[in-house]
Amino acid sequence: MTLSMTGYGKAQADIGKRKISIELRSLNSKQFDLSMRIPSLLKEKETEIRNEIQKRLERGKIDLLIQVETEQTDTPCSINRSLLETYYRDILETAGALGINPPSDPWSVLLKLPDVLKGEHPDMEAEEWTEIMELLNRAIDQLNGFRKQEGEMLKAFFQNKLQAIESLLGELETYESERVDKIKSRLEEGLKKVAVQDYDRNRFEQELIYYIEKLDVSEEKSRLINHCEYFKTTLNAGSKGKKLGFIVQEMGREINTLGSKANHAEMQRLVVCMKDELEQMKEQVLNVL
Repeated sequence: MTLSMTGYGKAQADIGKRKISIELRSLNSKQFDLSMRIPSLLKEKETEIRNEIQKRLERGKIDLLIQVETEQTDTPCSINRSLLETYYRDILETAGALGINPPSDPWSVLLKLPDVLKGEHPDMEAEEWTEIMELLNRAIDQLNGFRKQEGEMLKAFFQNKLQAIESLLGELETYESERVDKIKSRLEEGLKKVAVQDYDRNRFEQELIYYIEKLDVSEEKSRLINHCEYFKTTLNAGSKGKKLGFIVQEMGREINTLGSKANHAEMQRLVVCMKDELEQMKEQVLNVL
């Protein structure tokens, strides 16, 4: 199965007296790159969350957002009396030292100062943590569903591009014999212009054969066909983005060599078309897991 690295997953649930929302986004990346935004309540579970995501998503630039909403009735607040008294004494002393009046409504000032009010958040129960992990896996399942859907589209895209390259490669054969005849004619015409006396026809044929062999593209065509078949086999075997990238590089080398040996306007045009198709494959192969 071919999988894309692009995906999105979201899962929500009421767990205990908390409302939990988990969002996952994934883009292409050569490595596993996870960015996490989670509440302090789950900080101690950060390693477990990371390991679970890495195990199931393997690779990609992944953003995780976990939001926890707790009902107000579940988060009673208490006043830090000793700290409040300290603040109040400091305010009175400062007001006296500066010769200004203390605040007319000290409560409105004191209750806004840091750590005067302390919210009490109940600890996460083991059962709640199990449910959160199940919720995380639901979000991952949804993201993998997107990856699978995108992967099928990528697979169809690659198949079309390979078919186009193979079709262009088949058209090359039309011009190969024509190219050899033109090269032979040009050489003979050149010899007629510069030769003062007759030349050795056998030697000419030998040199011509040597020259034509240097321009022969049979091996490049054969290797390119093999690379195309290997790409198809790898594509059908599963999601192996890095391996597909290496195969595309090898295809590029063979197409470049074809272009340098073409020595024919129509063949070079076909090579340019093959390069265009391959370039589109290079861009999309980066998205394959």
